Amino acid sequence: MLAVQAEGLSRQFGKFIAVDSLDLTVADGEVFGLLGPNGAGKTTTIKMLTTLLPPTSGKALVDGLDVVKQPSAVRRTIGYVPQLLSADASLTGYENLLIFGKLYEVPGKELEERVRRALDNMGLSDFGDKLVRTYSGGMVRRLEIAQSTLHRPRVLFLDEPTVGLDPVARRAVWEMIADLQGEYGTTIFLTTHLMDEADALCHRIGIMHKGKLIALGTPKELKEKAGAANLDDAFIHFTGNTIETGGNYRDIQRERQTARRLG
Repeated sequence: MLAVQAEGLSRQFGKFIAVDSLDLTVADGEVFGLLGPNGAGKTTTIKMLTTLLPPTSGKALVDGLDVVKQPSAVRRTIGYVPQLLSADASLTGYENLLIFGKLYEVPGKELEERVRRALDNMGLSDFGDKLVRTYSGGMVRRLEIAQSTLHRPRVLFLDEPTVGLDPVARRAVWEMIADLQGEYGTTIFLTTHLMDEADALCHRIGIMHKGKLIALGTPKELKEKAGAANLDDAFIHFTGNTIETGGNYRDIQRERQTARRLG
């Protein structure tokens, strides 16, 4: 079964084509990474797949549901962790999870158990009653992953899940992602600028450039096709760009704000 299927998916802003006729499939239970320079179309693609942005043309199905015709059903079956922090810092970790579970109509008899288990699975049991503003960056990200999986989503979308985190916190998030995929068979669709992250986590990787999907395969296959020793060199081979192109002012501002908030 396919968890994600896009056919001719496009998004245009005026005359600018952000995503250009994207054809892509992601298998059920797969960890899929979408890579590309800033402005390649990654975030626009995720926004269309999560129903936050309507496509200009083409079709996309998530867990067999049409993102245009069945947006509410799609939202109920997915989890989404955006790059910017989404947890409420004025509430405790427990309260964040409880509110999220109620919004997703997790049955009352199960909600308490799911919240407690989610905190335990993410290593946050001892911090559930603490305000999120006191959390480290890695703890906040783990809380957001716990929050996004509380309703047992079929597909979890992660946009730059470890941006601004130190190596130890990054590794903890990697382990959480692997555990989710292994225990629940959750399909993971993530974007990242970190090639070691993509190499470590992803079963397959797609590389976008200027709105088009220009390469697709396992990390090993992409390195072999590029004649590269590592994924960094393979990325440069396919895109002709360094890993970070710098992006526009808004990209840079957003990443710096996120890094500061993650501390």
